Amino acid sequence: MRDAHASLAELRERLEDLTGQPGRLAEVLDVGGLSYRTGIPAETVAALLAGRRVPETSLGDRVRQRLDFVRETRRRPDGKRYSLDELARIAGTSRQWLSEWRRSGLPSLEHADRLRRHFDLPAGFFTADEAEALHAALQPVLKELEAKADPLAPLRTPGFYRLARRAPHLSPRKLQALAEWAEMITERNPADEDGP
Repeated sequence: MRDAHASLAELRERLEDLTGQPGRLAEVLDVGGLSYRTGIPAETVAALLAGRRVPETSLGDRVRQRLDFVRETRRRPDGKRYSLDELARIAGTSRQWLSEWRRSGLPSLEHADRLRRHFDLPAGFFTADEAEALHAALQPVLKELEAKADPLAPLRTPGFYRLARRAPHLSPRKLQALAEWAEMITERNPADEDGP
């Protein structure tokens, strides 16, 4: 298995290239949002984005910290904090079990997965180490920045290449019609979208 810190370092380097902000990712990216998605304290996210190593935490400590993080940051529909009884009910267990989980840091996989799914948390939310969790949370950021840097990337598919190879054999009228068609289907109009 590859070292999570090495993978994060490569990703950080790529993000610095794309943003043009070497050494300043914590100023450019949404540290609070990354903290919310990973369950990692914002200071730790900022340190990792700056390339610093953070103290390793044991699995039990990570699980405990992330459960407390969920309780502090996720709110009921009325805006109030979830009680331990409510979290236990969501997990499909008792408050005593949840208290034991918080004490030992060792949940049952089934109960942890119920909480994860209820709060729409990423896989491994409770167990991933900090570098691993941040690496996963930065993937959509990377894709978005790459798309901005190279807006034609989604068009580099075999189908579009076949179409481009035919272009020299098309009449000017057909080329114009093709350009208008491409413009029409790529126009952003949320009401017309029929999928992802």
